[in-house]
Amino acid sequence: MGVVVNNLVLHVHPTRVYRRSIRPAGTLGLGLICFYLFVIEWITGVYLMFYYEPSVSAAYGRIQDLDSVVTFGRVVRNVHRWGAEAMVVFVFLHMCRVFYTGAYKPPREFNWVLGVILLLLTLALSFTGYLLPWDQLSFWAVTVGTNIASYAPVLGPKFRFLLLGGDTVGSEALLRFYTLHVIAVPTVAALLINYHIWRVIKDGGLARPPQQEPQSADGVVPTFPLVVYMELLVFVVVTVGLLVISLLFNAPLEEEANPLQPSNPSKAPWYFLGLQELVSYSAFWGGVMVPTVLTLFLLVLPYIDRGPDGVGEWFARKRLGMIILWSLLLIGIVVTILIGVYFRGPNWNFYWPWNAWPGPD
Repeated sequence: MGVVVNNLVLHVHPTRVYRRSIRPAGTLGLGLICFYLFVIEWITGVYLMFYYEPSVSAAYGRIQDLDSVVTFGRVVRNVHRWGAEAMVVFVFLHMCRVFYTGAYKPPREFNWVLGVILLLLTLALSFTGYLLPWDQLSFWAVTVGTNIASYAPVLGPKFRFLLLGGDTVGSEALLRFYTLHVIAVPTVAALLINYHIWRVIKDGGLARPPQQEPQSADGVVPTFPLVVYMELLVFVVVTVGLLVISLLFNAPLEEEANPLQPSNPSKAPWYFLGLQELVSYSAFWGGVMVPTVLTLFLLVLPYIDRGPDGVGEWFARKRLGMIILWSLLLIGIVVTILIGVYFRGPNWNFYWPWNAWPGPD
C-alpha cells in the first residue's frame, strides 16, 4: 500500500522539496484551496444533477425539493453555492499572491497566462450556474449580466443571442446555461487545471527554491509524508469551513422568476457589479473598454515585466511601480463592487445602506 501511495504522490510531486517553498507564508496555500474548491464543486454538482431538471416549468420546483425534500439536499446546495462564491474569491486572491511575489516572471510566464484564463473560466462557471435556480434573483442578474456583454460592438449582440438562444432569458437560455455549466466549461477548466499543475511542476514548482535561497541539502525535506499531510490538512480545513458556512447560511432563493415583474434594482452577480457600476456611467467604456484592456494587460504582463528583480519576495521594493499599479487596479475593482452591492438602490440611485431601503417609485 505504501508503494502505491508513494507512486501516486510522486506522479504529481518531486521526491524532495525545499523547506522554504512549503512555508505557509510563501503561497498561503491559495492554489491548493482553489483546486480543492473545484473538486468539491464537481462532487456536489454531480449530486445536484440527479435531482435537477433544466426546464422553465420544473427548475424552480426542483430547487425547492432540494431544500425541503431531498436528503441532505439543502446542505449540498449550500455547499455548492458558497463553494462557487469562494472559488471566485480564492482564484483572484491566488493571482494577487502570484503577482505580489513576482512569481509570474520567467520561466512561469505562460503559467500566469493559464491562470488568467482559469480566472475567466471560474467566472463563467459561476455565472452559468447562477441562472439554474430560476428565481427572481438569478433571472434578473443574468439578464443584466448578458446585457453588459451585448455592449461590445458588432460581436456583443450576436454573442448575447448565441448565449441566450434568443433575445430574452427563457427556456433556451436555461438549457444552454445548464449545458455550459455542467459539461462545456468544467471540462475545459479541468483540462487547463491539469495542464496548469503540470506547468508548475515543469517550471520547478516546490522543487525550485526562491532565488535568494541557497541550494543546500539542509533545506530539503521529503515530499512524503510531510507535504502530503499538509495538503490533506488544507483539504480538511476547506471542507469543514464550507460545511460550517453551509449549515449557518442558506443559499439565496427568491420567488420564481417572472419576466413581467423586474426586480428593482436589477443587479448582476456581485463579481460583475463593478462592471455594472461603470456601465451606469458609460456603456462603451464600462462594458467594453475597461474589461478588454484589463484582460489584455493581465495576459501580456509577464512578457513586458521580465526582469528577475523581486521574484519570490513579497512586495519587493525593486518592483514598487508595478505593485502600486496593481494595487490601484485592485482598489478600483473592490470599490466599484462595494458601491454596486451596498450603495445602489432602486433605479440604480445612490442610497446609504444604514438607512431603510427605499421602496420602488
